[in-house]
Amino acid sequence: MTYDDKTLGRKMAVAAAIGAVIAIPVPFVGPLFGAAAGAGYAWWKGRRRA
Repeated sequence: MTYDDKTLGRKMAVAAAIGAVIAIPVPFVGPLFGAAAGAGYAWWKGRRRA
């Protein structure tokens, strides 16, 4: 595991937490979907740079 992998994992965790919190008040979107969307976005953004 390289430093970049650890950094990407940390960014994915932060984005997942933010996505879960934002998705709570939105109807039909639960915190799990928000967390998955946030983590997916961070992964996509991180891999696009590499």
